[in-house]
Amino acid sequence: MTERATPMERAASPTFETLLRTVEEMDTPDGFKAELIRGKIVVSPWPGPRHLRGMRALREQLQAHAPEGQIAETSPFLFRFSAAERAYGPNLFVADGSAFEGEGRHVEGAALSLVGEFTSVSTRDADWNEKLDVYGRLVPVYLVVDVQDAEITCFWGPSPRGYRSRTTVSFGEGLPVPRPFGFAIDTTGL
Repeated sequence: MTERATPMERAASPTFETLLRTVEEMDTPDGFKAELIRGKIVVSPWPGPRHLRGMRALREQLQAHAPEGQIAETSPFLFRFSAAERAYGPNLFVADGSAFEGEGRHVEGAALSLVGEFTSVSTRDADWNEKLDVYGRLVPVYLVVDVQDAEITCFWGPSPRGYRSRTTVSFGEGLPVPRPFGFAIDTTGL
């Protein structure tokens, strides 16, 4: 037997479809969600009980102004962004109701008209960078509820290079949300 290094075949990286299937089949602990971020499966906590009131208030306001056929929800659904090879489970979303009629365990990101993320210490970087980049190419409106800074930011005008516009206000101030919603969010409950 010789003592020389033997090259090993490097295992191929899993494909987006394989990772997506794995995320869909995961049995995450209660209070956690699994997403595909930067080509990796990331498990992070769902916003805690202290955010329930703010999430509910925001969802109710958005539902009242949502385009016809759209639903506002805070349920943990996985949205697929194939071009970016990502899949996110936003804290809050408004999407075409017909997108939830089919089979499968995820929904196409193109069904979204608005996404909202409530930051936490563990998700803040992804919410402000990774997700901003991906959402900014497709989703008409993105809300970042920055719990640490007590601010909410509305991004809109998606383009191939990301969102064209943004507005930030402190909690307690009104936040204008452009079309297709066209109203000002009351942020006092956040």
